Amino acid sequence: MCMAILQKHSVSIYRQEYKHAICKSQYKLFISTSSSSHRQESFFIQPMATHVVSFFSIALIFFFGTCANIVNGEDPQFTYLGPYGPRKWGSLSPNYSACSHGKFQSPVNVVKSKCVAGRHLKPLDIEYNVVVNATLVDNLFNVGIKYDGNAGMLRMNGKNYSLIQMHWHAPSEHHLNGLQYAAELHLVHKAVDGETSVVAILYRYGHPDPLLSKIQTKLAQLKKAVNSSSQQQQQPQIALGTFTTKQIRKHTRKYYRYVGSFSTPPCTEGIIWNILGKIRSISRGQVEALEAPLIVGCKHNSRPVQPLHGRHIEMYDDKMNHY
Repeated sequence: MCMAILQKHSVSIYRQEYKHAICKSQYKLFISTSSSSHRQESFFIQPMATHVVSFFSIALIFFFGTCANIVNGEDPQFTYLGPYGPRKWGSLSPNYSACSHGKFQSPVNVVKSKCVAGRHLKPLDIEYNVVVNATLVDNLFNVGIKYDGNAGMLRMNGKNYSLIQMHWHAPSEHHLNGLQYAAELHLVHKAVDGETSVVAILYRYGHPDPLLSKIQTKLAQLKKAVNSSSQQQQQPQIALGTFTTKQIRKHTRKYYRYVGSFSTPPCTEGIIWNILGKIRSISRGQVEALEAPLIVGCKHNSRPVQPLHGRHIEMYDDKMNHY
């Protein structure tokens, strides 16, 4: 849920260097093959050109595949694989230290038999029937929707939290009884005092999700925009126009609540999580559409579950809380 973005000028410089290397190697190859009298020169120049192309090709793949550069003091990008994956997030930047040393981290494995009965909890008061302008965004590490204005409201503990954005992870980040699901949707809400609460929805493979079906063609457009994006557009966006999330506005009979963190760097703690107990369905094609625009190291963008460190997970059950 962190919105780190590649710096434009660094990508531009890198692409220029790559283009220069390709042109240089093509020129050397032309010299080596244009004259039969230069066979000895050809023997040395061709390997050199090959090494130049290989070096810059590998470097380019590394650069765009990991997005782990630091430019102008900005925090580094991260991935879900290799030396820039979740186990290393805390060492990538001092601002990411909570990812390694925090004691209230997310996601977690929810073991139903160990949950505490939250008898003081109330049904989630969610209103997602607001129509507002929205934009589909490739955040490099996930695909999300951002809103221009208030897209809905979560009322909790006497406080209002406005829906500001939503994004997907596949496979799911939270587990239920050790089971990881096909995907997970995070609806991020923020109160006027800055406190953040996330509503998480888990998906299993099955029928297409109605919400994603609404933006299926837009997801395809986003993938094309990513493939054709220039150095001036490092965060491709597709306008959705007026958009409503009423498809996910359903009565919640069960949910799990705990205090955790953002599940991406900087892994800020103090986030109130509400994981809905109802598992919804998503098609394999929809999961593939969510993964398609992302860089290789972020296509499977789920952070491993984190230790509870003594935290309790509360469970609200409509049957249990109405006695």
